[in-house]
Amino acid sequence: MSVRTQKVGSLIKEELSVLFQRNFSMSEYGFLTVTDVIMSPDLKVAKVYISVYGDAERKKKSFAMLEAHKPSLRSMLGHSVRLRYTPEIIFYLDETVEKAMNLENIFRKIHEQDSKKEEQSNSAEA
Repeated sequence: MSVRTQKVGSLIKEELSVLFQRNFSMSEYGFLTVTDVIMSPDLKVAKVYISVYGDAERKKKSFAMLEAHKPSLRSMLGHSVRLRYTPEIIFYLDETVEKAMNLENIFRKIHEQDSKKEEQSNSAEA
């Protein structure tokens, strides 16, 4: 990825974050976070990765809302970011936070099991 695509991606990430805060209620759609924006080399397509805090139903509702508002978001983005072409926006649900939490829970359970085994072996030796 070139420096230009990274800079444009970062700018679009900031602008979309501001648009989400201004235009969408967190109580209705959940806490939306733009985790990453990856631009195509020609800057015509923006892959926007979104994290939604909440259950599966809230994530589904939020993602459907984003898809429905995509044309207006693109228009607002075009007014705030000066580029030759306003990029097409493609939303992706970013589940890395949930995956990390699941791994953390697995590691915690393994640690607890190891601690119990160690306690049992220590009590058996005594």
